[in-house]
Amino acid sequence: MKTTISEVKHHVGQEVTIGTWLANKRSSGKIRFLELRDGTGFIQGVVLKNEVSEEDWEKAGELTQESSLEVTGVVREDKRAPSGFELTVTSIDIIQIAHDYPITPKEHGVEFLMDHRHLWLRSSRQHAILCIRNQIIKATYDFFNDHGFIKIDPPILTGSSAEGTTDLFHTKYFDRDAYLSQSGQLYMEAAAMAFGKVFSFGPAFRAEKSKTRRHLIEFWMIEPEMAFCDHEENLHIQEAYVTYFVQQVLNNCQAELKVLGRDTSKLEKIKTPFPRISYDQAIEFLKEQGFDDIDWGDDFGSPHETAIAEHFDVPVFVTEYPTKVKAFYMKPVPGREEVVLCADLLAPEGYGEIIGGSQRIDDLELMKERYKEYHLTDPSYRWYLELRQYGSVPHSGFGLGLERAVAWICGLDHIRESIPFPRLLNRIYP
Repeated sequence: MKTTISEVKHHVGQEVTIGTWLANKRSSGKIRFLELRDGTGFIQGVVLKNEVSEEDWEKAGELTQESSLEVTGVVREDKRAPSGFELTVTSIDIIQIAHDYPITPKEHGVEFLMDHRHLWLRSSRQHAILCIRNQIIKATYDFFNDHGFIKIDPPILTGSSAEGTTDLFHTKYFDRDAYLSQSGQLYMEAAAMAFGKVFSFGPAFRAEKSKTRRHLIEFWMIEPEMAFCDHEENLHIQEAYVTYFVQQVLNNCQAELKVLGRDTSKLEKIKTPFPRISYDQAIEFLKEQGFDDIDWGDDFGSPHETAIAEHFDVPVFVTEYPTKVKAFYMKPVPGREEVVLCADLLAPEGYGEIIGGSQRIDDLELMKERYKEYHLTDPSYRWYLELRQYGSVPHSGFGLGLERAVAWICGLDHIRESIPFPRLLNRIYP
């Protein structure tokens, strides 16, 4: 019976065949222990010299790291095993013997491992991280589909910047200028006017020459947008969504979290509602903490975000930032034009901003003023202005950076491990 490592729990006492690779092996006299992986998990195969043919015993000895094989054996329960099961091997069919596999059990430098990212993905740690990433993606689709959202795919090639910034990847679109999208948000606003509640999930690109542990050049964004939704409702949806995917990881990825050595007690604290602190309060707090480099009107850097987040042990909203440090489309706080109805959600444990969101300007005349202030005279912005001209309504949305969320959930030191093939300032290989 063919099966996978993740499904052996259904075949205890039965003989099964699994297509695998050899992750590692060791021997002890007349026993050989094979650490096997098949993409769904890891399991130990035990080869007993007295219970297999001489040919299969020799094959077990011949196997090298990352050799491919089909292994047949009887599934046994073993509470000492990480998966709770092991395989008593009855026969081995070698597919290919791998020679000189470059990533050995010894320590390797980060640059070496990144150069061999296509192979590094096979390790138990990287496997665990990307399985947790997949669970967050699944939870994202489940959450928004269950809450009445429809998925809409914005374009990757655009004629303008989403936020009026200059960190754009330029290309030629036949005889015109075009850019790789920084965000699908503006297009999601158009979709929300047609479908009510929408979300997108796709790649975004920022040409920032940054080498911090929080930044990637190419990353993935989840961007919901909601018509007839104000700032307060937007915050409730954000915290419900984050709480949901954290819980789904806790429910379904215990083995992966254990591989990573993640302290799950910190994740178990994530429950709604999240604490909130206004930008004004945050500035006051930072001053009290000795941050003399920050004044009202400045945007926060990583040290400031970390200091605020460390004051709480759950995600915290920082609300109502100054208008001048935020995007042109954010709605001002009524009666206080110098700040906007927005929030950044800071993850605990020093992982920084994972969500940015706001209520959008819905007034046509105010948006026209913003166009003048930000010099948005390019005709490619005309369609966005027209959203306020034809049936404008209050609407809000947010964007979550998937890789930052993965880094936080997994407890990673650097964001580069949170995506299969990271694109960094000096890295586009492999």
